[in-house]
Amino acid sequence: MSQPSDPRRLTRRAVLGSLAAAAVGVPLALSEQASATTRGNLAASGILATPGTPVSPAATPVWHPDPATDGLKAFEGLEFDRGNLFPGRHGDYIIVEGGDHYRFNIWKDDRDTTGGGDRQRTESRGMVADGRPVKMTNGQTWNITYQMFMPDTLHGTSRFTHIFQTKVPSTNAGPFVTLDLTRESAVSETLRARAYANSGSPTIASAPLAPLRNQWITIQWTLTIGQSGSARFLCQDSTGKTVADGTRHGVILPDQGDYIRPKWGIYRSVESAGSDIVDTHLLFRGYQATRA
Repeated sequence: MSQPSDPRRLTRRAVLGSLAAAAVGVPLALSEQASATTRGNLAASGILATPGTPVSPAATPVWHPDPATDGLKAFEGLEFDRGNLFPGRHGDYIIVEGGDHYRFNIWKDDRDTTGGGDRQRTESRGMVADGRPVKMTNGQTWNITYQMFMPDTLHGTSRFTHIFQTKVPSTNAGPFVTLDLTRESAVSETLRARAYANSGSPTIASAPLAPLRNQWITIQWTLTIGQSGSARFLCQDSTGKTVADGTRHGVILPDQGDYIRPKWGIYRSVESAGSDIVDTHLLFRGYQATRA
């Protein structure tokens, strides 16, 4: 099964085994050498301490997976084609590509089992370190940082398109805080961080989408968990220039007696314009989560 095409593909993909829909892997712990290498690479690339928003030198990343060694077992689980409509694609929805980043593929004819067929998803859920889920709970503050590459084929839409979500596993409550791709007009698309569960789903920070495509951009979230929590969103382009930076307090982000976990990938409504629902993909690398 071919992948959504992209003339600027950076590397050839390396599939780490055949996946089952919504598969949950058994985590592999990083070796000390791999952990040190990963932290060194993050620091060298500027991810470990982004300009203007330094992570404390004393802080140790709780989650910092290496795609080459952890693979898809860095996540609690995967969500794609849950109705088993396209079993031949299951090894291609979420893969490790080039040994250094994750690729999330989605096709225009994909459909999720929720929403009566009005949506589609290719997502990973949760963070796994040392064989256990990383849990964000009330009163804690976390920094989550990663790099992301968006191709021309990934569009903003008039209905919802989430490329990051925060939810509660036990109740499936949320999403609480999201990163969205929105379309305001035929020529205006926006990368928008939102307090999605708050009234009106207000924006935390935003930037025009078009200039951020076809480059590795850096995303940093600072999340304080709670019924009246807070969220900061910072985005830098490939040159290190800050293009979005905002903070909102009173953000609804409760653990509901369980924990908050993030989700990455593409989750979108197909009720947007057909020209925006096309075969596409999203790349991630340099994941790390640090408890402040």
